[in-house]
Amino acid sequence: MYINIPEKRYYGIGEVAKAFGVNTSLIRFWEKEFDILKPKKNAKGNRKFTPEDIKNLKFIYHLVKERGFTLEGAKTHLKEGKKQSLDTFEIIEKLEGIKAQLNKIKSQL
Repeated sequence: MYINIPEKRYYGIGEVAKAFGVNTSLIRFWEKEFDILKPKKNAKGNRKFTPEDIKNLKFIYHLVKERGFTLEGAKTHLKEGKKQSLDTFEIIEKLEGIKAQLNKIKSQL
């Protein structure tokens, strides 16, 4: 699944959940379950996700929703081979973005 989120400094939980097509409660749950998610909170306690958080959320989404990992399996995968897996995932994500752009151009021809 290609998730396209405009580049910003911070993202609210509502727009993150909408971009991923999930409920905000799932984003909050993943925040508790995965140590790599550390959104900043403002004075009201509202979560503000950074681009790094979004990148990590995309990877968690990929592992859990697309590859069918259990939460424990995803946690283990993140701890054991995070750097290599994340690099591979980023390459695939960039290629999917290019494919989406090419398909858009093709449909306009």
